[in-house]
Amino acid sequence: MPDSRPDVTQYTHIANLADPQGMYQMVQEYIQWMAIKNYSQQTINGRELFLFIFLEWAGQRGLIRPSDITKPILERFQRYLFHYRKKDGNPLSFRSQYNRLAAIRAWFKWLSKENHLLYNPASEIELPKLDKRLPKAVLSESEAERVLNEPDVHDAMGLRDRAILETLYSTGIRRMELTNLAVQDVDADRGTPFVRQGKGRRDRMIPIGERALQWIEKYLEETRPELCCGRDGGIHYLNRFGEAITPNGLTTLVRRYIKSSNIGKKGSCHLFRHTMATLMLENRADIRFYPGDVRTR
Repeated sequence: MPDSRPDVTQYTHIANLADPQGMYQMVQEYIQWMAIKNYSQQTINGRELFLFIFLEWAGQRGLIRPSDITKPILERFQRYLFHYRKKDGNPLSFRSQYNRLAAIRAWFKWLSKENHLLYNPASEIELPKLDKRLPKAVLSESEAERVLNEPDVHDAMGLRDRAILETLYSTGIRRMELTNLAVQDVDADRGTPFVRQGKGRRDRMIPIGERALQWIEKYLEETRPELCCGRDGGIHYLNRFGEAITPNGLTTLVRRYIKSSNIGKKGSCHLFRHTMATLMLENRADIRFYPGDVRTR
């Protein structure tokens, strides 16, 4: 399910909303262009949010049109991001800084390409270097089993949750991919769920273990019919209201079971993805040829 678009009314300093040459209207044209070019809604929403943050900062300084922006101004904004502190007092991660600056750089590239600007002031802005880090934690096989055994499978929602955890553990599927999974996408005979429009808008088939399929079948036979109320659109995993479980709801669910298992580790859906890849390597599987593409985040 796509995230909702950012609300411009939250940004009180974005100036001249009706000015056709103003930055706000130029952002709206850029958003429309991305939609026409078939960018994912998640990418569109993310870039729009990051651009609104920049427009708010610029509006506070009387910068109204793209032509007002120069390379030194963008470097000043980059320093602002570096020194910015969140409500909890922590700085923005370099990944967060990178994403905000990358959205701005892409927008100015479009502005110059579409001849809204004579030159691109962001062309020489250097983005922060990102560390290539291994995940903080992965689960051992015994720890994963402890988490899998947390749901009360005698309860309808617990049975659903066990099927969800088994799916994550067996396939390494991403959070958004699991929430978008449809009932018809799981081929029990072939043992291959079909992921539609995964990361990079790619479709792919991935293998799944027999035990996970057994829990999925039990969920489909005993729990899903109780939850289904005609508004689900065929989505595989439903919440207690008969609607598709949301990505944030899935994160909360998985995090709760990891915490209650008392294994001393933190994480959520992606922890199972890293765990699956690690256990495959430990058992001498070659993940370069795995259809789940566990080499990418």
